[in-house]
Amino acid sequence: MAVRHVWVNRKPERVWGVLSDAEQYQKWVVGTKETHESEGHWPEVGTALRYTIGLGPLTERGHTIVRICEPPGRLELEASAGRLGTARIAISVKPWGEGSLITMDEHPLRGAVARLHTAPLDVALQLRHRLMLSRLRKVVESGRSEADREAGRHV
Repeated sequence: MAVRHVWVNRKPERVWGVLSDAEQYQKWVVGTKETHESEGHWPEVGTALRYTIGLGPLTERGHTIVRICEPPGRLELEASAGRLGTARIAISVKPWGEGSLITMDEHPLRGAVARLHTAPLDVALQLRHRLMLSRLRKVVESGRSEADREAGRHV
């Protein structure tokens, strides 16, 4: 089980704006080389986002299906990495002072990642989540929401 959190200096609605934008996915999800058309309207329940994952020349096609969507605080996904298997990824966003606390919880479900789920895999997931949450924070904090633009300020 890999659970990590990060504090972001933006309100939950701004964080949700990034999570609910399929085009932002490859900017913060580690290992994603490119995203392809989603099926449905991301992130409605049942919507699938297709992408290519990989490291260097090694690539695999994958997809993520939305299992639970409760804006702006809860998004649960089932990510498939082809032959590697699937994982449940739960993201929660809670107001915390002037910003938001984002928690990511990932558990292997099926396939090789589930069969090989060991303490070293959890360490690797923790390192991946650390980088992923850092990227997510940068994307969230660097952009301006529609409300920010309308108000003529950057919060």
